[in-house]
Amino acid sequence: MRHKGQVKFVNPNKTDFFPTLKSRVDQYFTDNNISKNGNATLYFKTFILIGLYLFPYFYLPFFPETSLGAQYLIWIIGGFGLAGVGMSVMHDAIHESYSANKKINKLVGYSLNLLGASIFNWKNQHNIMHHTYTNVSPLDEDINDKVLLKFSPHSKVKSFHKHQWTFAIAFYSLLTIYWMVAKDFIQFNFHIRKGVNNQSRRQNSITLLKMIVLKVCYFGFMLVIPIAFFNVSGIHWFLGYITMLAVSGVILSLIFQLAHTVEGTSHPQPNSKGEIENDWAIHQLQTTVNFSRNNPFINWYVGGLNFQVEHHLFPRISHVHYKAISPIVKATAEEYGIDYLENETFVGAVGSHVRLLKKLGIKEPVYHLAMES
Repeated sequence: MRHKGQVKFVNPNKTDFFPTLKSRVDQYFTDNNISKNGNATLYFKTFILIGLYLFPYFYLPFFPETSLGAQYLIWIIGGFGLAGVGMSVMHDAIHESYSANKKINKLVGYSLNLLGASIFNWKNQHNIMHHTYTNVSPLDEDINDKVLLKFSPHSKVKSFHKHQWTFAIAFYSLLTIYWMVAKDFIQFNFHIRKGVNNQSRRQNSITLLKMIVLKVCYFGFMLVIPIAFFNVSGIHWFLGYITMLAVSGVILSLIFQLAHTVEGTSHPQPNSKGEIENDWAIHQLQTTVNFSRNNPFINWYVGGLNFQVEHHLFPRISHVHYKAISPIVKATAEEYGIDYLENETFVGAVGSHVRLLKKLGIKEPVYHLAMES
């Protein structure tokens, strides 16, 4: 099993696709005299989404007469806000595209801590492994099997996988809860063992201590303080909090899966030399699918994750610009004879995801699943 540093991309045809594309995208920003970073639209969205996330915490303790049904509705709104902060705020900041100012990126990146998760783990798992080795199992943890779910055509099929398409979305509701409670610690240890984390033992001890302190502070803030010091029902506050995490888990998991675990994406494996014989940029186009490019709400809410082709090629460009540069990316890809994969609607993308899960549960090896019309 090969890991980070043991796999590399080898461009067999010496294509100039990406230099040409990059030049054209750079020219777009030059011609329009705009920054590649975030703008007022992103900053206003940050305020709105963080407000939605914190809405239950700052409303319910002060209005205990709120009906039970309204309370749970408020927690659901909080779940939408939580997922939105992760997709539209934290994501840009940790890719250093939120602002041209590195200190602002770092500060806004701490919004992930506000969600109870570790920035250190996210950067290793997402920025480094997922963006470099997209859909390359087992390097890309996003497509590694998740307890009951199989996302890669190269992993072993188990008997229950044939039913995974029926329960996958319900299972996604558990993933944010798992992330808050256990994933960071399991992932931290895994990255040390596999060489993704190259810190010294002393540095890792400090990182682990920070992670523990973060979790204690997070759960203290979200659960202990409200229940202990405010006039709220402990059981309903806890169940409301779990509802918020479940809603955010479904949204976050589904949105990320719609970019890579759908029909049409490839899942290449390195050869015996540890080489993937493909241009890295073309690999990104072959493993990534856009969806709902013309849906105004989705464009606003999911932080450009429906423009994952553009994001994987240009992660240092803020998502607020992806809709504008997507025609450049699509036209250049077509000029070079490269498929630009997309599902036109959200419903179509979800359907494609479910169909792929169904195919992956069949007890035959499947190494490339072509997009069906």
